[in-house]
Amino acid sequence: MGPAQINFYFIFAPVLKILNIPIVQEKILILDFGSQYTQLIARRVRELNVYCEIHPYNHFTIDTKVKGVILSGSPFSVRDENALIPDLSEIKGKLPLLGVCYGAQFLAHNYGGEVLPSKHREYGRANLGYVDSSNILFKGVSNNSQVWMSHGDTIARLPDNYHIIASTADVKVGAYEVKGETTFGIQFHPEVYHSTEGMIMLKNFVVGVCGCRQNWTPDSFVETTIAALKNKLGNDKVVLGLSGGVDSSVAAVLLHRAIGKNLTCIFVDNGLLRKNEFAQVLDSYKHMGLNVIGVDAAQLFYNDLAGITEPEAKRKSIGKNFIEVFDTEAHKIQDVKWLAQGTIYPDVIESISVKGPSATIKSHHNVGGLPEKMKLKIVEPLNLLFKDEVRRVGKALEIDPLILGRHPFPGPGLAIRILGEITPERVRILQEADDIYISEMKKDGLYDKVWQAGAILLNANSVGVMGDERTYENVLALRAVASTDGMTADWVHLPYEFLAKVSNKIINHVKGINRVVYDISSKPPATIEWE
Repeated sequence: MGPAQINFYFIFAPVLKILNIPIVQEKILILDFGSQYTQLIARRVRELNVYCEIHPYNHFTIDTKVKGVILSGSPFSVRDENALIPDLSEIKGKLPLLGVCYGAQFLAHNYGGEVLPSKHREYGRANLGYVDSSNILFKGVSNNSQVWMSHGDTIARLPDNYHIIASTADVKVGAYEVKGETTFGIQFHPEVYHSTEGMIMLKNFVVGVCGCRQNWTPDSFVETTIAALKNKLGNDKVVLGLSGGVDSSVAAVLLHRAIGKNLTCIFVDNGLLRKNEFAQVLDSYKHMGLNVIGVDAAQLFYNDLAGITEPEAKRKSIGKNFIEVFDTEAHKIQDVKWLAQGTIYPDVIESISVKGPSATIKSHHNVGGLPEKMKLKIVEPLNLLFKDEVRRVGKALEIDPLILGRHPFPGPGLAIRILGEITPERVRILQEADDIYISEMKKDGLYDKVWQAGAILLNANSVGVMGDERTYENVLALRAVASTDGMTADWVHLPYEFLAKVSNKIINHVKGINRVVYDISSKPPATIEWE
């Protein structure tokens, strides 16, 4: 499936809802029970160019636009005293329904069947030894198809009107259908890559059973979003904080196409950007025709960060000062009514604690205090897009590939890549080392093969020998991860020769570093950033 086919309809309706534009588009509803894979189900449905929304299992609305419902997996058990129990009275038997893992167990256990603990935890690859190929859910699915299991319970007995449509050697009830209904349950996870024909099954449900049309593209998202922004914002003035990254750049171009000169962008140099980034970013935006104000406020941020070592305290200090600087500059513009932000979906997911499955991992990537302080309404046209989708929208907008290809960079900048206290000297050291790392990565053709890379200055010194002298200097960690949306990430196996070259160059050229290490942690359990 090519980039132009990636479904952007998932975010189309929420954006129009924010902008008060009526919508009538069909949709798939995904009820979230806290599975680590819930967002992945949504991504797979969107890859079919079908609109879907994720809602908590206990907070959703069924309307005429809903064509079908998917129940996600969960870290919980249906046998728990506090099991997550949705109200399916408007769904089961009335709309197409697919239960995945926990969802499948719930549909069995709570409607007359029985779920018991597995004798052995069923986790990992398995093969469908039996497949009812005549069933619509398994049309085109091969015998012995590989699937991914991840559960501690098993369906021991099905209700009377349920019948098995797939099994593995160890899981008799691998999948089932409810007679007289378009209700299905599958014990495995079709949404993960390890389920090699999972997309066929999802398409069979979403298109074959639910009858959804596959008709959304980045171009249609751009066209509709710009029209919606024009309708909502009218002649109002909007101010946007640019970071130089993909998200704020795409948001800026969308808004610029919609309201032109009524958009003013502010780019604040907090002293925590990469080497020469402030000047380079300002120059790139100038060539895009955007109205951008650049503000050098590095010293203000350095002064306030002095003595602070705790990560969240750093974020709060940076956020507070950004608000002050941004507010001062914004007030120089007359009659501003809107604050625009380039918030994307992973920012929202990692910043909001919901019942059970999700916990607040870090404070928000964007600065949440701005709308209240400035008494502005907020517009976030990208807040339900994953990063790869934002890039494809940017491609449809014909934004410079050099901007679209930039690695994600944290809102607090190098402050959360410097462990311990922030000083101008420590920032300089990290900027120099990071510049060598990223430059060499680009020279060797590795930059575009990596989702995100950066250097981290540790708050630890190590003994070294340079020439005939003993040194006691900083340790630098290099990080490179592969991901599609930032929700999960694997460390990248960079060539040893490359790492050796970069390590040698950093130690020889950056005074203050005498040891370089490479981070081989994945997310989870480690986050991408160190703080």
